[in-house]
Amino acid sequence: MERVTYILFSGIKNRYYIGFTSNLEERIVRHNQKSKGFTGNVNDWKVVYIKKHETKELAQQRELQIKSWKSRIKIQELISKKE
Repeated sequence: MERVTYILFSGIKNRYYIGFTSNLEERIVRHNQKSKGFTGNVNDWKVVYIKKHETKELAQQRELQIKSWKSRIKIQELISKKE
């Protein structure tokens, strides 16, 4: 089963969201349904970064690494590299 680390961007919030999943299409649908939580109050989330991983653990490690940066500039640099 393929796992991905992903970054979403909301123009309304002007914010990024970082996560990992095994089903990106389904996950994006859930993020864009108005509900509770960080992504739930807007429905304009777009995928701006995807990195495939062989295991759930690697995908989760990458998510935590990106989140640990706490730097919008570093996240934007990652997105622009299209690694």
